Amino acid sequence: MGSERITVMGIGNPLVKDEGVGVRVIELLMSTLEFPGNVTLTDAGTMGMGILNLFKECDYLLVVDAIDGTGEPAGTVVRLSPEDLAPNQVLHSLHDMRLIDVLEAATLMGTRPEAECIGIQVLDMNGVSIGLTEPVEAALPDAVAAVLQVLSERGITATAREGSSVDARVLEAIRTGIAAPGREQD
Repeated sequence: MGSERITVMGIGNPLVKDEGVGVRVIELLMSTLEFPGNVTLTDAGTMGMGILNLFKECDYLLVVDAIDGTGEPAGTVVRLSPEDLAPNQVLHSLHDMRLIDVLEAATLMGTRPEAECIGIQVLDMNGVSIGLTEPVEAALPDAVAAVLQVLSERGITATAREGSSVDARVLEAIRTGIAAPGREQD
């Protein structure tokens, strides 16, 4: 196991169509793959300053989030820096902060990790509705592959998982509205 502490963070609100794509990618990773102990997968919800505490235990941060306004077709998966994400990042409310703003606060606190982003161009984020649009759903394998490529470049190899993790089952239950089974499956 490597000594670099890595966090893969999905951002988004799965109750607002394509905005939940970052969390959906995390759910897929949690349900199908096992990672070394130095890698943490987390659903950061709609982010904000509340995620600053996660940076204390993190040397490298990979954020997966919805992006908009890139001019690319819906479902396009791109790798970019937090600075490049900023103009295209989907804000979740009028009180929301961009990832770059949270990272700047982490810099002031002395806890800023190295960070990169995987962005997925959205099609629809209007209204409250669970589920991704067809082109964004179809892009999930590419988004998962992009995450695995970045981790591979850092020396991380995931292995196939038998059965979903508890966290993945919780995310699935939220997304589908079907109660998650108990912990006895772990």
